[in-house]
Amino acid sequence: MPDDIARWLTEHARPLDALEPGTPHRDLGPLGDALRGVRIVGLGESTHGTHEFFRLKHRLVEFLVREEGFTVLAMEASASAARALDAYVRHGTGDPRRLISRLGFWTWRTAEMLDLVEWLRAHNEGLPEERRVRFVGTDPQRCADSVAAVSAFLGRTAPERAAEVRDLEVLAQARPASRPDLRGTLVHRAEALADLIAGHRQTFTERLAADGEDGTRTPAAAVDDVLEHARILVRAADLVTRSPDQPSGEDSVFAVRDRYMADAVARLVDTNPQARVMVWAHNGHIAKSTYGAGVPALGSRLRTRYGDAYYALALLFGKGSFLARRGTDVHGPPLRHRIGTGTRSVEARFAHAVPGDFYIDLTADGSPPEDARWLRSAQAQRSFGANVPRFAYRFNVAPLVPAEDYDGIAFVARSTCSRVLPPVER
Repeated sequence: MPDDIARWLTEHARPLDALEPGTPHRDLGPLGDALRGVRIVGLGESTHGTHEFFRLKHRLVEFLVREEGFTVLAMEASASAARALDAYVRHGTGDPRRLISRLGFWTWRTAEMLDLVEWLRAHNEGLPEERRVRFVGTDPQRCADSVAAVSAFLGRTAPERAAEVRDLEVLAQARPASRPDLRGTLVHRAEALADLIAGHRQTFTERLAADGEDGTRTPAAAVDDVLEHARILVRAADLVTRSPDQPSGEDSVFAVRDRYMADAVARLVDTNPQARVMVWAHNGHIAKSTYGAGVPALGSRLRTRYGDAYYALALLFGKGSFLARRGTDVHGPPLRHRIGTGTRSVEARFAHAVPGDFYIDLTADGSPPEDARWLRSAQAQRSFGANVPRFAYRFNVAPLVPAEDYDGIAFVARSTCSRVLPPVER
C-alpha cells in the first residue's frame, strides 16, 4: 500500500508555491475549482501551535475572500468574545491584541493571528458594510463578555432583575463539564434571562430609545445584540453542566460542543443566502465523520445538513516542532514539542512520497479508482490538541479514512512553533 500512495500522490499532488500570505494565488487554482458550489469550507489543522499552519491558512483566507467571495471567518473560539473582535475587523473599534487575548484559548493569542486580524481589518476598510468580512466565534464556552453585557443591560433596563446574572458569573471562565448539574439549574436560569429579553424586546427597545442609546447601533440592534449574548449563556451553561462521565454519544459534552459550533455556522448560512463561510478549527472538528469515542464532528453535521456544499480541508505536517501545553496543565505556558517524520502515520508516507509542501483534492475524480484504494482504507494521522501528554505525544495518532474524513489535504513538510504574544495587561 505505501507504493500505491506514492504513485497516486506523484500524479495528483499539486505543489504549493508558498505558505506565506501576500503571495500570488496561481497555485491555489485547483482549490478554487474544487470549491465551485461550496458555501462552507472547513480549514483544519493537526496542531494548534504550528506557525506554518497559521501562515498557510492566512494565505488561504486571502484567496478565499479575494478570489472566491467568502464573507465570514468562523473560528473555534469564544462566541462571546469574538463579537468585540468582529467590531474591530469591520469598524476598527478596540485594541486587536487585547481582543485576541479574550478569545478564550492560548492557541489564538499569537503573532500570526494578530497578522490575520490586521489583514481582515485592512481589507474591510473602505468597503460598504455589506461587503465586509465578518469574524465570528462558534464556541459557547469562555463567555465573560456575555455575562458582562447581560448584566450591564439589565442594570440599565430592568434593575430589579439584574441580580439574577450573578448566578451565571461562574460561566465566565468555566470549562465544559466542570460543574455537572443533573437538575440543569444554571441552564434554567440562563434560559429565564434570555426569555425575559426576548419577551420584552419592544419594551427594552423603547427604554433605550428614551434614554438615548450610545454608539452607532440603533436601540433595536442593541437589544438584539444582548439577546444573542444571553443565548450564548444558555449554550455555555449547557456545556459547563454536562456530566464528564459520558464521553461519547449524542448527549456527551464533546458531541454537544460540536453541535453548538455547527449550529453557529448554520445560522450564518441560513440567515444570509449570499454568505460563504470559512470554518477554522482542528482537523478533528472539521472532519466529515466522527472523532474520539464516536463523537459526531462539527464537519459531519455540516455535511449531513449541506451535502457537497461543505468542503473539509485538513492540514497535516511531516516533521518539526509545535507548541502545546503539557499534560493536564490549563494555566501554564505552552511548550515546544518535537517530532520526526517516523513511519507509522499517513504523514510519513506523504513526506517520503513527495518533497515539499503540496495540496491534494480527494474529490476530483469522484470515487477513488482501483489504484487509490488507500483513500478508502484505514490509516493513522497525527493529532495534537491544545494539551498533549508529557512524553507519549509522539505516539498520538487518530484513525483516518482519507476520502471519508476529508475532501482535500494540504501538507506542510516542516512545522515550527507558533509565536505566542505576551499577556495583555487588563
